[in-house]
Amino acid sequence: MNDRSLIGQEVAGYVIENVVGKGGMAVVYLALDPRLGRRVALKILNPVLSVDDRFRQRFILESRTVASIEHPNIIPIYEANADPSGVLYIAMRYVDGSDLRRFIYDRGPLPVAQVNMIFAQVAAALDAAHAHDLIHRDVKPANILMAGDHVYLTDFGITKHRTSISGLTQTDQFIGTPRYMSPEQINKETVDGRCDQYALACVVYEALTGRLPFQRDNDIALLWAHLAEQPAPLSQVRPDLPLEVDGVMARALAKSPDQRYPSCTAFVAALRDAISGHAAETAPRTPPAVFAATRPSRVRRGGKLPIVLAALTAALAALVLVVLLLVNQRGESWSRYQSSVAAPLTFDYPAGWIAVTHEDVFAVVSPRAAEFEALFVSGANADWSQVAPIIAADPAVASGVYAQVSDTLDGVATADQMKSTLEGLLPGQVTIARNPVQDQAGSSPARSFQGTLQDPKGASRLGFVGYVVERPVKPLLLLYFCARSTCDDATHTRVRQSVRVS
Repeated sequence: MNDRSLIGQEVAGYVIENVVGKGGMAVVYLALDPRLGRRVALKILNPVLSVDDRFRQRFILESRTVASIEHPNIIPIYEANADPSGVLYIAMRYVDGSDLRRFIYDRGPLPVAQVNMIFAQVAAALDAAHAHDLIHRDVKPANILMAGDHVYLTDFGITKHRTSISGLTQTDQFIGTPRYMSPEQINKETVDGRCDQYALACVVYEALTGRLPFQRDNDIALLWAHLAEQPAPLSQVRPDLPLEVDGVMARALAKSPDQRYPSCTAFVAALRDAISGHAAETAPRTPPAVFAATRPSRVRRGGKLPIVLAALTAALAALVLVVLLLVNQRGESWSRYQSSVAAPLTFDYPAGWIAVTHEDVFAVVSPRAAEFEALFVSGANADWSQVAPIIAADPAVASGVYAQVSDTLDGVATADQMKSTLEGLLPGQVTIARNPVQDQAGSSPARSFQGTLQDPKGASRLGFVGYVVERPVKPLLLLYFCARSTCDDATHTRVRQSVRVS
């Protein structure tokens, strides 16, 4: 079912009004609670999560624990439960404002005073949760809401008790976001509030520089960087900051939790003092040299053996990680699309799919390439009669990749502008779920968006994840489409990460 199909419907006593956000594990709706006459943010989790009995029970219990925490910077939770069909949901305060991800994207690196103001509140919220033995585990800019100068930390609904192991649910889904994930989460070790401190430090780095501490072409390389590499010193990326900030950030981003600050508030206070030139007496600094690729001080203290052991441990962890991330692709072979005038890029696709380049106009790769080529070539008056039976009877093969260049594409378009552009390029009615956001396709900067393409004369519909990829001449449109409400699956991830633009 398409995410927007719930608009106007009642779910668990709430009337859905609009989609306000979407992630890999949930969709957030603006909804009306007719019982109290107030609007709420209603988060509905991916139904696949509800099949995990252990996850479902923990989700409800810990969401209610969060609801009992009265803190000005934790988004209030009104209700957390499962609806009669078993789908998990949370009703929480609706905040009419921007999230920090959008804030950073619109403004770039933030002023120091604003960073201090924002993260003092986030740190206080995290420490309050940790005092209740709850770990957020997904601290990222999208979960930090800005209501003027007041900051809320949200998405506490997928937390974990500090005594738990951080790894996968029974449905094999990581809890966390690779861009901000601590080494102990990646290694499936026991976690505590210091894993949130690591993620918070990643977000602070991004807020101060406009870039992530680790930027890699794919998730495997990114997770390896969290395990074994060091980011560029903050003072190098932003020269107006004093050298003392490097030691503070190095400690908060230490690979071992034992080397980090005792609390998130202690980290933020040390950062504030370092920026202002008043080093905190109670917070010993790690020398900025910790950012170097090698650490000669360890050689002097303990000889080469600790380094060898550390390297072996990191290598083993990376091997386990690769196996985890690629387990869904076990036994599957892949082919590679070769660049053409119509689609000047290369990318991986499942070997059973067929690649078709339609003259110099577009390329489509799909298990049913002939039918989808006929659809995409037909424009606004498209005849969906060939693909409609496939979508209805065999949705698993109603998927693929569509690519073309067009000078009508705008990398900074809003959702409405993107809808208008795509309806001039694609066959059917286009819906864009939200404004495009900055992303990457392989190593190329891109703006990503999600939406649907629907037969204007019938009920057939395709979901898609789209990218407007920057190129020197004309922008490139890349769509991964499928016959489901969300197309953000393992095949899409492989396609996106493998993109190389010509």
